[in-house]
Amino acid sequence: MSGHSKWATIKHKKGALDAKRGKIFTRLIKEIQIAAKQGGGDVDGNPRLRTAVAAAKAENMPADNIKRAIQRGTGELEGATYEEITFEGYGPGGVAVIVEVLTDNRNRAVSEIRHAFSKNNGNLGESGSVGYMFSKKGLIVVAKDAVSEDKLTEIVLDAGADDLSGDSDSWEVLTAPKDFDAVLAAVKGAGITPEVAEVTMIPSTYQKLEGPQAAAMNRLLETLEDLDDTQNVYSNFDMEMAEVAG
Repeated sequence: MSGHSKWATIKHKKGALDAKRGKIFTRLIKEIQIAAKQGGGDVDGNPRLRTAVAAAKAENMPADNIKRAIQRGTGELEGATYEEITFEGYGPGGVAVIVEVLTDNRNRAVSEIRHAFSKNNGNLGESGSVGYMFSKKGLIVVAKDAVSEDKLTEIVLDAGADDLSGDSDSWEVLTAPKDFDAVLAAVKGAGITPEVAEVTMIPSTYQKLEGPQAAAMNRLLETLEDLDDTQNVYSNFDMEMAEVAG
């Protein structure tokens, strides 16, 4: 399970960069909008919208922004029409990469994603080329000093979690996507604040890179993350923690 922790650490680093660039609000607004478009504007009756709104509130997004994004999604307000596209490809060393995009211009998105891969020693693959290596899971990361293993095990398993594991710093809880809300509510209900709580893609195996290949892979991930249309980037890239810090 060590790969999950390294992955979460990389996600932490990416999250900090996103917040610094002010991109996180844009991504959250687009996710709220498409969730409302697909499943309606009722937060309680639309699980994807509920998750998106919770993420927006966690980032202190004003309620008016959330409301307007929902209304643009349902058509009550005019706004851009976004299309969801998932790209699959390979990075340096054969690392599997999935990029989820929300775009109002498919041609631009395809061109930018292809260019990002080719410029950073990767290549875009066919649909399905790497997707089979990932599973959609709820992930909840809790600091080890926040709760004991026995207590957390009791809380999350009773709420429907699939798995609990740990490394030196944190506990990681995995759930089926449908059970994520219930498990997260149980964790928060016990007075525990997670460091990470999201529905994500977890790889079945990890590809470890070192030195120049690891540096090239980091550049590819950062290039993909920087694109305006990118919502999420997932990979089975693993590396030493010293290289993450670098």
